[in-house]
Amino acid sequence: MEGRLMAFVIWTIIGVLFIIMGIYDMKSKKTKSFGFWANADVILVEDVKGYNRALGRLWCVYGVLFTLIGLPLLDEQNTGLIIIPILGAMFISIAAMMVYVVGIESKYRKR
Repeated sequence: MEGRLMAFVIWTIIGVLFIIMGIYDMKSKKTKSFGFWANADVILVEDVKGYNRALGRLWCVYGVLFTLIGLPLLDEQNTGLIIIPILGAMFISIAAMMVYVVGIESKYRKR
């Protein structure tokens, strides 16, 4: 049980870090937009505050979903449910990218 609990605690800490990053993005009073992609230039946006709020909500939802899909880590050892965190993390990451590109970036990008 100790190994499974430790794995879930580490998984949850990562999810909470995403939530903290989202709250920081939402509450920030900076006049510069936050980036979504690693090592990429930040896009120019028309409404920086709205963009940062939307990006923060995306990170908070991602963190909650990431934590929830880690629940099967608490199940018995050698169970097939381990596939849920593995594939789930991939699917919610792809979904977050789609929401960002289709929803957030296209709405707030400076034309």
